[in-house]
Amino acid sequence: MNFEQAFLFLQQWQIALPIVLVTMAAFFIARRPWTSLYVGLMPFINWSYSAVPTMHIPPELGGGNFQPLAIVTGFVLVVRDFAQREIKHWIFGAMIIGLVLSSLTSWIVIVFASGAAFMISETVDWAVYTFVNRPLSQRVLLSSCASGPLDQLVFIWLASMAPGQAGIFAWGTILTGVASKLIGAYVVSRVMAVQERRAAARNEMKPA
Repeated sequence: MNFEQAFLFLQQWQIALPIVLVTMAAFFIARRPWTSLYVGLMPFINWSYSAVPTMHIPPELGGGNFQPLAIVTGFVLVVRDFAQREIKHWIFGAMIIGLVLSSLTSWIVIVFASGAAFMISETVDWAVYTFVNRPLSQRVLLSSCASGPLDQLVFIWLASMAPGQAGIFAWGTILTGVASKLIGAYVVSRVMAVQERRAAARNEMKPA
């Protein structure tokens, strides 16, 4: 069995899925649940671009295609922030593991596009999340606002080179993808903000 045959063998869903799940389980057992979710979501999202049908966007709205699972990418940016709290700067290693797993579930062009987009946007995201001295809910939203548009633009440009994806590089695709990501990040940040206010109120009620 040569390399190509071995790679195709590993890409079979009944082989690829257990590999992804075992990798996630290893992080979870090591008490890194957010990192586990992060490395698992990456191959899932990359798989969705070839497996989930897209919706056509009318030309008057920018054209292109809308990926229904794009909002999940917004949650990935948030999950990445929580994973960074667990493993600090090793988050880049987790990203590489997620991309390796993605090669088992996606076209190689999609994996390359995802890798380039993640590397650029994750660096921006990491810098904002690390150096901005704000409450966690605000850092999550700010980091997503900084990295989300960049991630979408780079990914869609490179992913448009994949088979059957030529029509996705359009303003409609880019803008709806960015909006979906930011909506996901906003929802999570608002939930976190409520929890932060409740925690602050409880601390104020404690006797000195």
